[in-house]
Amino acid sequence: MRGDNLISDIDDTDPQQVGVPPLAATARSSAAEHTADLFNQWIAQARQALADNPKANGMTLRGFATDPNLPTFQDSYGLNAAAISVYPMYKGVASLVGMQVIDFSGETPEDEFSALAETWDEYDFFFIHIKKTDSKGEDGDFDGKAKVIEGVDMALPQLLDLHPEVLIITGDHSTPASLRTHSWHPVPFLLWAPASARPDDQRSFGERACGHGGLGNFPSMETIPLALAHAGRLEKFGA
Repeated sequence: MRGDNLISDIDDTDPQQVGVPPLAATARSSAAEHTADLFNQWIAQARQALADNPKANGMTLRGFATDPNLPTFQDSYGLNAAAISVYPMYKGVASLVGMQVIDFSGETPEDEFSALAETWDEYDFFFIHIKKTDSKGEDGDFDGKAKVIEGVDMALPQLLDLHPEVLIITGDHSTPASLRTHSWHPVPFLLWAPASARPDDQRSFGERACGHGGLGNFPSMETIPLALAHAGRLEKFGA
C-alpha cells in the first residue's frame, strides 16, 4: 500500500492451521487501526473477485512491514550482488539489501543456473535460492524433497563450469518432511574454494557428514566473512 498514515503494526491473517478460516487483519496499536481497516476492505473485495475460482478463492497475509532501510550488500561487503530466485519473497528481501534481481524464465535449478551463466560477468556475488526443498518438506513429501535435491546435483556442473572462486551450498533453515514445518536443526553447509579451502575428511554432503566436518557448527552470520576470506577479499579475518 502507498499513502499517508500507514502503520505496519498489524497481526497476520494466516491462522497457521489447516481447515481454519483466515483471520481478520487486526491492529496491534491504535495507530495501525486505519491501515488494518484498509487491508480488511481490500481482502473482502479480493475474496469477492476470487469467489468463483476453484483453486484460489482467497488469501492469507503474513509479515506486514515497511522498508526497514537495511544497509545495502554493497555497503556492508563491497560486493556487486545479484539474486536469482523463483519465490517472490526472496526477490523482495534481495531488493531491500540492494541486490539486483535477475529476471528469467522457468523454475528449475537448470533455469536458475542458466540465468547465472548469462549474467556471470556482470556481478561478483550471486545469491541463488531453491525453494522447492522447503515446500516439499512442508508437504511432508520426503521423496519429492529428495528429487529436488537430486535435481540440484544434476544441474550443478552448469555452475561449476563457470569456475567460481568460492561456492557455498546451505539452507536458511531445516524443514524435515516428518515435521512438515521449519525446525531448529542445524543446516548442512558446504564451502568449496579450490585455491584456499582446507579439505576435511568428508566425502558426502548431508546433515550427518556436515556434523563431522571441519567447519563444525557456527552462527550463520559468519557465512559471508568466510566466503570473503576464501575469495581473498578480506585484509584480515576476525579481530
